[in-house]
Amino acid sequence: MGSLSDIGLAAGINILSAIGFLLAFAILRIQPFNDRVYFPKWYLKGTRSSPRHSSNVVSKFVNLDCGTYLRFLNWMPDALKMPEPELIRHAGLDSAVYVRIYCLGLKLFVPIAMLGLSVLLPVNWTSETLEKTKALTFNDIDKLSISNVGKGSDRLWAHLTMAYAITFWTFYVLYREYKVVATMRLNFLALEERRPDQFTVMVRNVPPDPDESVSEHVQHFFSVNHRDYLSHQVVYNANKLANVVDKKKSLQNWLVYYENKHARNPEKRPTAKTGFWGLWGKRVDAIDYYKNEIEKLSIEEESERELIMNDQKAIMPVAFVSFKSRWGAAVSAQTQQSSNPTIWLTEWAPEPRDVYWPNLSIPFFELTIRRLIMAVALFFLTFFFMIPIAFVQSLANIEGIERVAPFLRPLIEKKVVKSFIQGFLPGIVLKIFLILLPTILMTMSKIEGHTSLSGLNRKSAAKYYLFLFVNVFLGSVITGTAFQQLDSFIHQSANTIPETIGESIPMKASFFITFIMVDGWAGIAAEILRLKPLIMFHIKNSFLVKTDQDREQAMDPGSLDFASSEPRIQLYFLLGLVYAAVTPILLPFILLFFGFSYLVFRHQIINVYSQQYESGAQFWPDVHRRIIIALIVSQILLMGLLSTKHAANSTPLILVLPVLTIWFHIFCKNRFEPAFVKFPLQDAVVKDTLERATEPNLDLRAYLKDAYIHPVFYCEAQSFASMEEDVEEKNPLVPTKRTSQRSSPSNSKHASELGTHS
Repeated sequence: MGSLSDIGLAAGINILSAIGFLLAFAILRIQPFNDRVYFPKWYLKGTRSSPRHSSNVVSKFVNLDCGTYLRFLNWMPDALKMPEPELIRHAGLDSAVYVRIYCLGLKLFVPIAMLGLSVLLPVNWTSETLEKTKALTFNDIDKLSISNVGKGSDRLWAHLTMAYAITFWTFYVLYREYKVVATMRLNFLALEERRPDQFTVMVRNVPPDPDESVSEHVQHFFSVNHRDYLSHQVVYNANKLANVVDKKKSLQNWLVYYENKHARNPEKRPTAKTGFWGLWGKRVDAIDYYKNEIEKLSIEEESERELIMNDQKAIMPVAFVSFKSRWGAAVSAQTQQSSNPTIWLTEWAPEPRDVYWPNLSIPFFELTIRRLIMAVALFFLTFFFMIPIAFVQSLANIEGIERVAPFLRPLIEKKVVKSFIQGFLPGIVLKIFLILLPTILMTMSKIEGHTSLSGLNRKSAAKYYLFLFVNVFLGSVITGTAFQQLDSFIHQSANTIPETIGESIPMKASFFITFIMVDGWAGIAAEILRLKPLIMFHIKNSFLVKTDQDREQAMDPGSLDFASSEPRIQLYFLLGLVYAAVTPILLPFILLFFGFSYLVFRHQIINVYSQQYESGAQFWPDVHRRIIIALIVSQILLMGLLSTKHAANSTPLILVLPVLTIWFHIFCKNRFEPAFVKFPLQDAVVKDTLERATEPNLDLRAYLKDAYIHPVFYCEAQSFASMEEDVEEKNPLVPTKRTSQRSSPSNSKHASELGTHS
């Protein structure tokens, strides 16, 4: 990586890019024809009307109020005005807690940055070790790091003291935040309105029974063993039907497009090719072709519906079981149902929006195999991605390559070109390489068989974080060090290579500074511009929209992409904690990222994003755990660095820190994590009692009847309800087709599956 001038050029490019994105956003957001792009959440809530209803033709498309252009930065203070309780009511707890992660970054790193810049920076700068070492490639940024402190120097005690200060401050901040979020979750669950998932559990691996269908078996088992059992809904394998419905909707969109095209030019019938994406094939009348194709799919759809409703094999050994009270659901979800722990597996049902229906049809015995295959695939994906990482690092260390490949020097010796390549190109190339990765990892998580969107997001986030840690962080440090000190590695003996690596690890701070500016500055500014949704909305509005309802469907509010955004935030926590005691000059760049991101995402949550589901901040233990991992990694790396500095006396002292950190994590896990996994029975009883007192005539059966029907069956909810007719609530007998089992041995299959009456 280059010098201060290279970083200055990169900073200039990224700051100008960010300002350009923000100015474009400030102008585009106040134009009437973009109102649904930048304020879709308010339209979905029904509290905002289109400004295009003006009688002035020009004002329907262009904002003619000059005052709004002078107040183009008003969105910034507006994003901070909404208090947190109102934000939770407006956007949900998941969104409110998500933006707290950015706030947590500010709380953590502002004091650390002040201490590091005021104490460690002068300690590092005033040493002259690198200037006296001819074998190493270094620059001005490196002289601000621990690499510039001599071996065995008393100055290293400052870094050790800083490590202790960072560790205990992180403990304090994480404990308070965990406590606050856990309290917020419990209050949210206690105060939130009635939802189907509060009364429902998901049952998997329902064992087969020779005498009863899956539905009858589920009803019999829970009627016998749970006195609060109310009703259930079995799960049908409707994946093929869902594909047919999706394909039909796609063809209907094309039909609307060609009908609108024909309406604008009635004299000419539109035509289309029948091949792939309309690129080749026979040219036909587009309107007639799509009408015929839709009619064929309608027949196929009806046939598939009949097949599912009449084929017992379409019923999966999975069911959503509802109870008369939250207490009954909590008991069922949080207890083992059978002496055989592999059957009748219960867990809290995701809320209906959160269910990922395609994976409910996966046989339970396949899940372990699928997850093993995906673990192996993740290993090889991570391993082979080292190749592009090494390429990126080759761009970031031109000086090191010039020393072993001098023939490249004339091409890149020009100062401006060199500064651009070293200061900007590595970060943007790495960003490009990572674009498709979240999609790949999400696909892998779907193959693993997770049954909720929130679960898919958390598992994908775990994979992405592992990938960023191994490839972007460790990979950049290791491959970058190898490239940067290539000449030293070739000419030095093997026993001196570890020292060279130890001294060179802090030198990668300059590369990460570049990455932060590209990803955390310009990248976040591009997020608020919403260029892709802007273009897609106007394309749909021009070719597909006929009614106001179509226009609402053309809006793409999007949602928080937790699977990719949260691991990215964790990378910044990792970089901040690792380099705080090593190269503190990196911290201001991280602080700018956290502050700017907090502002942008608060605005997006208030005005744009519409969350797909609400998990009640169930992801927070993952956030806490990854910051703990980052802290331990920073301590271990500092221990290695100090050992290369011949600071042997510091090793026992710094070895204490990882031990303390692990103890702190275990303490927080035992103290707070149960609030994110289990629902207290006491709280369930309180909520049930209050509900019975305020709504004595509540018909819970009717409320829950259609909650967990597959989306493709919503139009036939009544027929499916009749298929799953439950026994009368007051009937003391449990009807069953099973023959008498009074003579069955106590250890028979039926006895182990059915249990005893509760």
